[in-house]
Amino acid sequence: MQAGRVVITGGAGFIGSNTAAHYLARGAEVTILDNFSRRGSRSNAAWLESSRHDGRLKIVQADVRHDLDALARVVDSADIVFHLAAQVAVTTSVTNPREDFEINALGTFNVLEAVRASAAKPVLVYASTNKVYGKMGDAGVVGRDGRYEYENLPYGAGEQRALDFYSPYGCSKGAGDQYVVDYARIYGLRTLTFRQSCIYGPRQFGVEDQGWIAWFAIRALQKQPVTIYGDGRQVRDVLHVHDLIACYEAAIHNIDVTTGNAYNVGGGPANTMSLLELIDLLEGRLGYRLEYVFDDWRPGDQRVFIADIRRAEADFGWRPSLGPAEGVGRLVDWLTANRALFEAKA
Repeated sequence: MQAGRVVITGGAGFIGSNTAAHYLARGAEVTILDNFSRRGSRSNAAWLESSRHDGRLKIVQADVRHDLDALARVVDSADIVFHLAAQVAVTTSVTNPREDFEINALGTFNVLEAVRASAAKPVLVYASTNKVYGKMGDAGVVGRDGRYEYENLPYGAGEQRALDFYSPYGCSKGAGDQYVVDYARIYGLRTLTFRQSCIYGPRQFGVEDQGWIAWFAIRALQKQPVTIYGDGRQVRDVLHVHDLIACYEAAIHNIDVTTGNAYNVGGGPANTMSLLELIDLLEGRLGYRLEYVFDDWRPGDQRVFIADIRRAEADFGWRPSLGPAEGVGRLVDWLTANRALFEAKA
């Protein structure tokens, strides 16, 4: 389908601003709705405004929790709605579960209701999380060659796994995940749910609690130490944001096949990395040592998560194109060119 009018909640965030830039470059009219609570969101919005887009970008400061009139107005004539506004850290959800619930569960419900009431009935893309599968204690994790691996899941975790919400964050995002799936069944909305693994790339203002690849890279450039929670051998499949946006676009293009489905989306078995392997990669790239210390495991942390991405490939022909070494190199290049944005983190 042709994306003429795109709405992105959380559009000034990391994934949101990259998605906005992608669709602006394709000639779409893009409205971003953001409450600008996250560090870096003002900078991302300014970056979007600085590009030539012939007035096709509109920025609305609003909150999906309670600014329902503003939400209804922007959604009413949209072709595609990307719902990316979220509270994104497990640790923050443990500290403040009510806020986490209101942003992730109630906010998603509000977006769904705006889409359901809209005149245009746009496609809704929801960014869910691999945390809906919980700690996956039954998956059979083993240690090999200085990293953790699945013992019997050669392709990674598939969508057929039972959901097992763990942590307030897992519950709130999982509630949104299931609402989005069910609104396709009950109300006939065209929805897409992506259970995303570790996404990284430019315009990511990583912090210690979330966005670990960017956080480690920022600290490395600043020659500041990092804390590793756990033993550093935990493994994730990692996906560059440009590959994620290509996934979104391919799934939307095949909406007659994909509507109502949930897809596990990450780098897959070919694109995995442990925390210690990322440190090795950064040290090789930068030419000096990154200092680090160890601390206790954090609640809800999975020793391994690798997404089985075969369903996405089967349904709409998508596979990642960018490996970790090249992707992290591009991130380091962007951070190096934009060091002033991160000086306050030193």
